[in-house]
Formats: sequence, C-alpha cells, structure tokens
Amino acid sequence: MNQKVLYRMVVTGLMAAMIFVVTMFLKIEIPTPTGPTMLKIGNIICLTTGLLFGGVTGGLAAGIGSALFDLCHPAYAAEFYITFINFFMMGFVCGLVSHLRGQRGKNFALNCGAAAAGALTYFVLHIGKNVLVLVLSGSNFQAALLANTTKMITSGVNAAIAVIAAVLITPALRPLLERAGVYRKLEG
Repeated sequence: MNQKVLYRMVVTGLMAAMIFVVTMFLKIEIPTPTGPTMLKIGNIICLTTGLLFGGVTGGLAAGIGSALFDLCHPAYAAEFYITFINFFMMGFVCGLVSHLRGQRGKNFALNCGAAAAGALTYFVLHIGKNVLVLVLSGSNFQAALLANTTKMITSGVNAAIAVIAAVLITPALRPLLERAGVYRKLEG
C-alpha cells in the first residue's frame, strides 16, 4: 500500500476517533418534541479537520466519527447513515472551500468562509431532514418548522461556536503538524 494513502487513512481514523470521543463525553443533551438534540464540541473538530486536511479527509473523519457515536446511542442509532451523510458534507464542504486555489487551509479569511459554509451545509441538511419527516407524516410546513425550533437553536449555537473555535484553533495546530512532518508524509 502506498505510504501516502496509509498516512491519510491514519489521520482520518485518528480525527474520527477524536470526534467520536468528544461527542460521546463533552455534550449537553436536550430533549425536544421531535427527538433529542445536543450542544456538543464534536462540530469544532469536524470543521478543524476539514480546515487542516481538506475535503475528503475532513468529510470522512466527520462522517465516521459522528456515525459511530450514533451507533452507540439508542436514540440516534437508527439514523446513523443520515448522520454520516450530514457530517461528511459538513467536513467536505469546509475542507473543499478552505483548500481552494492551493490555499490548503492557510488563508484566514477563506477559512472563516469555509467553516461557515460547512456549518451551514450541516444545518440545512439536519433541519431540512427533520422538517421533511414531519411534513411527510402529515404536518403542515409551518408546524414542522415550529416543532424544530429547539433543534434550530441548538444547531445554530453549535454552528457558531464551532466556526469561531475551528478558525481560531487551526492556525495554532498547523505549525505543530508541519513541524511533526504530518503534511510532508500526507503529500508524499
């Protein structure tokens, strides 16, 4: 196996494990009429992974780590595959945008937009799915939106905290990863 591919797999697995662990242990669960929701730290690592390592690695780590959490939690297990898709898209969009035109996550302004785009992508997919489920079950659109108010608030707070934290953490982590030779090994 190509060493570059092996290193990419290791980084993806490590970041997925970090997302799983912080989501499992650093969260505040909130019951709602449409199912549980939570305030959590995991979104910060999802966005940070995209900013540091690009779209595919960011997407896979975010999707795998979040889906593994769902599989370990009875309230979320049935929809782990939806979680994988939603969080994959969060990390993928963030990483894709931050690495545009060869920037490789080094441009602060682009990183701000990238993190916001990733968080917004997740928000739209997550809330959109919840509203769609209620509408398909017979609710009208306004009632479905109203029923998801708590989820919209917690997802908005999660998004704002994650964007700010990821954009501030990334410039501190990048030089450490460069000195450790991580990028050199990933790029072959």
